[in-house]
Amino acid sequence: MANEEMNNPEQKAQNMDQEDKDQILESYNKFINYLGDQVSKGEKLGMDEDQLSKAAKRVADYLAGHEEPRNREEQVLKQLWKSTDSSEEKDTVARVLVRMAQKTNG
Repeated sequence: MANEEMNNPEQKAQNMDQEDKDQILESYNKFINYLGDQVSKGEKLGMDEDQLSKAAKRVADYLAGHEEPRNREEQVLKQLWKSTDSSEEKDTVARVLVRMAQKTNG
C-alpha cells in the first residue's frame, strides 16, 4: 500500500481528509516537514531522486490546480510552478523541492 501511495501521490492528496490537508498546508514549516517525511518514506522504499522528483512534480501539479495557498511561501511556490514554461523547468523545480525536503530530515 505504501509503495502504491508513492506511485500515485495525487490520488493520495485527493483522498486526504480536508482537515488533514488544512493542517499540513496551514504553515510552510508543516508543509515542508510533511514533504520531508514523504520523501523519507520514498527513500526507504528504494526510490531514487528521479522517482522522488516525478512524484513531487505530480503533487505540485495537483496542488497548483486544486488547492489555494494558505501562506505567502505557498503562494510563491504556486506562482513559481505556474510560471514554468516547460516540463523540464517543472522537473528542475520538483528536484529542488525534493532536496529542500531532504534537508528537513537531514
